[in-house]
Amino acid sequence: MTGVSDDTTPETTEPKTESHDPAVPEAYAAFMRTGWGERELDLPKHPVAEYAEARRARLAEAFPGERLVLPAGTYKVRANDTDYRFRPDTAHTYFTGNQTSDAVLVLEDGDAVLYARPRATRDTDEFFRDRQYGELWAGRRPSSQEISDSLGIEVRHVKDLPSFDDDRKTRDITTDEELARVASELRLVKDEWEVGELQEACDITTLGFEDSVREWDRVLEFGERWVEGTFFRRARAMGNDIGYDSIVGGGSHATTLHWIENTGPITPGELVLLDMGVEGTNLYTADVTRTIPVDGRFTPLQRDLYDLVFNAQQAGIGAVRPGVPFLAAHHAAMEVLAHGLSDLGLLPVSAEEALDPESKLYARWTLHGTSHMLGMDVHDCGRASADIYPKGDLAEGMVLTVEPGLYFQADDLLVPEELRGIGIRIEDDILVTADGWRNLSAALPRTSSEVEEWMGSLR
Repeated sequence: MTGVSDDTTPETTEPKTESHDPAVPEAYAAFMRTGWGERELDLPKHPVAEYAEARRARLAEAFPGERLVLPAGTYKVRANDTDYRFRPDTAHTYFTGNQTSDAVLVLEDGDAVLYARPRATRDTDEFFRDRQYGELWAGRRPSSQEISDSLGIEVRHVKDLPSFDDDRKTRDITTDEELARVASELRLVKDEWEVGELQEACDITTLGFEDSVREWDRVLEFGERWVEGTFFRRARAMGNDIGYDSIVGGGSHATTLHWIENTGPITPGELVLLDMGVEGTNLYTADVTRTIPVDGRFTPLQRDLYDLVFNAQQAGIGAVRPGVPFLAAHHAAMEVLAHGLSDLGLLPVSAEEALDPESKLYARWTLHGTSHMLGMDVHDCGRASADIYPKGDLAEGMVLTVEPGLYFQADDLLVPEELRGIGIRIEDDILVTADGWRNLSAALPRTSSEVEEWMGSLR
């Protein structure tokens, strides 16, 4: 059953203002509180509402007789009186669909109440004075009724949030590891709606990659920054944001796994590693990497290394299916890379010896795991029990990345000079299906010849 509490009680807190704001005489304030019509938001029933209701039921069943508290969070200061754009806590949104700040979901005795901060009424100063919440400063927040109608959940004003000082056990997901663990594990298997959201994020991501290559003359002029900006434009135009800071690694920057400064040049003759993903309007994100030749064609050495990474990724993707260990893709990819490194004469021992868990000498040039879960967080479900993820098995509906790489640092004296400063990673978003897998990001080319043809058609 859904419903709302009364929004008409005036706020008692002072509006958030700054020292340089003009004075507000009472005559002006009184005048501002008169003569306004109603502006209703058209918030249709959210498609996640029924899914979220079922998710809340499963979460509550895991903690019978207890009170569960899941805050959305609030704004974070960027500089002085400016905040970062708000992005709600993932668990809160997963179980409600709500994306407004300062809201709190409370589950108790089978009932769910969303305590939210709705728009201010016109009998207060908030709507025209408050920099953080005021409608004339920050835009129209939905009313409690509008939130309730859209999300199918009872909504009360956040000022009525209880103190929870009774004897009932209360778990707050921001501090309770057990609640955070269960919430993460419930998100491991994606439902049909979530898969559609992830597919859409991958499709928009594909467009962002294409935008970047179409502007290759500007990329050559302005370097890594241009790709970052171009991709961000697509993410904001069709989604909510980027899912994480884009990695645009030209030349040796590609050997830094999380190179997000994106301040370097894009130099002919080198490779550029692009690790970028769009976060959709419902906060599901893609995570895709392509490594492409700046000139549009790989040199023989670049092609050999790229094909080695591609073969490793193929092996990793091919290992994905229900019932196998989550780490199956990693082990399959590392098997290929270790033997490839041996063929290059880089390993001081045999490939089999290097693959021994007590050795792992090959990892000097592979560095990271091949997979992580993907969903509303780019590294999704990170608070799940290690016995379930990463040490557990894959199940139908899980979505993971498969992203092996080779990284030869510019100062690595154990590799030939011609390899130094080369970094290559190929990453796709893989859905575990009943009989295997489906590549959600397959629209972007992966083989070396397909990459060359793709670049040639867009530049």
